[in-house]
Amino acid sequence: MRKFIIIFGSILGVLFIGVVGYGFYLYNSVTKTVEQIHEPLERPISDKRDKEVNMDDQEPLSILLTGVDSTGDTHSGRSDTIIVLTVNPKEESVKMLSIPRDTRTELIGRGEQDKINHAYAFGGIQMTIDTVENFLNIPIDHYASINMEGFKGLVDALGGVTVDNAFTFEQGGFTFPEGENFMNGEEALAFARMRYEDPRGDFGRNDRQRQVVDAVIQEGAQFSSITKVGSILEAVGGSVRTDLDLNSIWSIQSNYKEARHTVEQMEIKGNNATINGIYYLQVPDEEVVRVSQELREHLELEHSTTASSQ
Repeated sequence: MRKFIIIFGSILGVLFIGVVGYGFYLYNSVTKTVEQIHEPLERPISDKRDKEVNMDDQEPLSILLTGVDSTGDTHSGRSDTIIVLTVNPKEESVKMLSIPRDTRTELIGRGEQDKINHAYAFGGIQMTIDTVENFLNIPIDHYASINMEGFKGLVDALGGVTVDNAFTFEQGGFTFPEGENFMNGEEALAFARMRYEDPRGDFGRNDRQRQVVDAVIQEGAQFSSITKVGSILEAVGGSVRTDLDLNSIWSIQSNYKEARHTVEQMEIKGNNATINGIYYLQVPDEEVVRVSQELREHLELEHSTTASSQ
């Protein structure tokens, strides 16, 4: 009996050392990845807030997601995808708004009207944030930017994602039937980029982008993703940039994770316009105010009736 206890204790000791060792490895890997992707903003908080969001108190916050049309580990180019997330942990809900890349608005820092996705090319994430804040009259508290090539690696690292497709179409050599589709990274990127076969054009494309982002969020939150953490961190490290540091990431994971169960996809509408031979999406002031008020309410901010200059 004593021999059995000694053997059993030894096995438990080995297992404990293994778990602690893996935990230490995991912590170090996460820390190194966060240091690699961390790029703080020039300003500490949005000038559209009186004070910084207190994550420990579960105050609502906003995150700007941009997908940059670049390859490798570069983050230069135009923002192919612009999505605003507002997260209200008390309501356990997320609102997800896609801003069409051809939306005409003032680019803050250049003093001219142009397509909103040009802000990234001219002034990177800082000009993009300033421009989105001005356009929607909301604070952007944090950002995460991913290059589109790296996006494929992230989806593959997660083991793929499942998305419900509204209608059958072909894109990039793939066929996407109507209904539920399980996709690898290359397929997910092709699915998100299609617009010419969609009768809704860029609006339909924006819907698919939000679907894929939501699928990545949901898949990443699954317990099974823990076993894939090495490949996930590798994909993230080479393709993502964010102002969130390790403490902020832990705070979001601890205090905001339940909000992912209710994700509402929003749409901003506009009219086609050709100005000096260039195509734009012109969004009416009243539509900007409508969307702005909905987001401000979700962020528990006062309503505002102002709209940006179009």
